[in-house]
Amino acid sequence: MTTPSTASVFVQDAAETTEQFEAPSSEIVVKGRNVEVPDHFRVYVSEKLARLERFDPTIYHFDVELQHERNRRQAKNCQRVEITARGKGPVVRAEASADSFYAAFESVTSKLEARLRRTKDRRRVHYGDKTPVSVAEATAALARDDSLGISPELSLEPEQPEGPGQIVRTKVHSAVPMSVDDALYEMELVGHDFFLFQDKETDRPSVVYRRHAFDYGLIRLA
Repeated sequence: MTTPSTASVFVQDAAETTEQFEAPSSEIVVKGRNVEVPDHFRVYVSEKLARLERFDPTIYHFDVELQHERNRRQAKNCQRVEITARGKGPVVRAEASADSFYAAFESVTSKLEARLRRTKDRRRVHYGDKTPVSVAEATAALARDDSLGISPELSLEPEQPEGPGQIVRTKVHSAVPMSVDDALYEMELVGHDFFLFQDKETDRPSVVYRRHAFDYGLIRLA
């Protein structure tokens, strides 16, 4: 298997990556699928993510994953970037695709910044108002932005052999009891269309999901 050359997928003026580097306090892990990540791009990533730490000082880890799409028909969206931010609060995730990794990274950091801003605003208690911002208010803009969803045409996993449907990815999460409102909020932060959680009201596994017209649905096991 051949890997695309660094020059073919990373094109950027070197001067842009050497301006006043601000070292991040969190750990940043950059990895590539079907692509080698050059050092100058890692510096660029660190500089950009360091600026996002001000929205949540508890963030201790950024996981950045780059994927190169070999299909020539996907040339306009052949470079894909996904960022996951982990701190003391809920996990925040965003992803974007473009014709270059720099364009995709600019887009994904904008989405991540918007979500971190909403997390920060939700934690803020205004004078005279001791009630947290509701999910509907905090995520209204997110629900209207179709680009924040996960495209079914994109996959983080290597191509699988043709055949009947297969389980190609398995994730295990700790089941922390939470309210339906909190589950909806965390679903919006990771940009998914559904969210599996342990309902603290019923003590049962439940799923919240996105419906049409910006509404949500709830599934509880009997």
